[in-house]
Amino acid sequence: MKTQTVTMVRIYLTEGEHQLQPLMKLLHDEERVWGVTAFRGIAGFGKSGKLHSSTLLDISLDLPLVLEFFDRPDKVDRVLEDLNTLVGPGHIVTWSADVTTG
Repeated sequence: MKTQTVTMVRIYLTEGEHQLQPLMKLLHDEERVWGVTAFRGIAGFGKSGKLHSSTLLDISLDLPLVLEFFDRPDKVDRVLEDLNTLVGPGHIVTWSADVTTG
């Protein structure tokens, strides 16, 4: 089995900040990175300590979101330059991983 080293990127957002669509457009249309997935959380909080959650009685429009993708390390480094201007400090996490290629 062959593998290729990639950099994984995870971006933490909330729905209420309306960042998901512009980031998806950037990653898909402009940067064309590999393996983009968006996840909606049922509850979460960040550095501020503000709890974002949904209940059965109230469907929240301010739920936590996670946007994740991977690509070649050199490409991710370039993409991160743009992402760091769009997403606040402390909301982007990266790590090295291997993806199977055949």
